[in-house]
Amino acid sequence: MPEGDTIHHAAGRLRPLLDGHVPDALETPHPRFGRDRWPERLAGRAVTGVDARGKHLFVRFEGDLVIHSHLRMTGSWRVFAQRVRWSRSPARAWLVLRRGGHEAVQFDGPVLELMTAARARSDPRIARLGPDILAADFDGPRFLRRLRGDDPTRPIGDALLDQTTIAGIGNVWKSEGCFAAAIDPWRTTGAVSDEEALAVVAATRPRMQQSARDGFMARGVQVYGLAGRPCPRCGEPIRARGQGDANRVTYWCEACQR
Repeated sequence: MPEGDTIHHAAGRLRPLLDGHVPDALETPHPRFGRDRWPERLAGRAVTGVDARGKHLFVRFEGDLVIHSHLRMTGSWRVFAQRVRWSRSPARAWLVLRRGGHEAVQFDGPVLELMTAARARSDPRIARLGPDILAADFDGPRFLRRLRGDDPTRPIGDALLDQTTIAGIGNVWKSEGCFAAAIDPWRTTGAVSDEEALAVVAATRPRMQQSARDGFMARGVQVYGLAGRPCPRCGEPIRARGQGDANRVTYWCEACQR
C-alpha cells in the first residue's frame, strides 16, 4: 500500500500542474463513473488546492467540490506529457486531468469520489485520522494521546500502522522507524515510553520528508524486505514475521532492537 510519503509526493507533482488553473479537460474513463457527470459538474472550475493527509489525497475545486482519492493496495497517480505512452494500460485509468500539455492520471482506484468540502471534513474516514507525520506542524502530544488511548497490550509496530493514531506510516516506515530507534516492534505499547514513541517518529519523519520530496528510494532501507541479511548495526540476521490483524510482515533485528 502506498504510504504517506508517496501520497505527499503525488500531491507535490499534481500541484504545479493544476493549482490555480481550470483543467483543459477532465475525463472519467472507468464505467463506474458513467452516470456521475464529473466533467459537466467540474467544467470551468479552477483547482484551488491539492493536498494530502496521511494516505488520502484531495484535489479541491471552486464551488467547494473536492475529489478524494485513497489508493489502498492497487492505485497510483502519475503525470505524463501528453502523447507520451502511459505506464499502465488506458483501460486501468479512472481519472484523467489535462492541462498545459500534461496529463495527471489516477489508475486502478479503488477509492475515488467527488464530494463537497463539508463532507470531506466530516467523513469519518478522514475526521478520525491521527496527526499526519508529514504535516509541517506535526502534533506530537496529540499522537501520544491517541497512542495511550489504544490497547496497551498491542505491539508498537502494529499500533504505528493505525491511521487513527498517526497518519501516513505504513509497513515500510513502521519497520524502518522501529529499527532506527532500536525499539523492538513486538514490544507492547504499554512498555514503550513517550520518549521512545517520539524517537520512532523523529527517526522516521525526516526520511519520509525526503521521500515525499524526491520519491521513494528503496536503496535507503535498512531492514525492510531484507529478511536473512545481516543487520547493518550488529550483523545478526534480520527477521521477518506477520504482525497484527492484517498479518503485515514486520522486519526487525532481534539482537539489537529491544
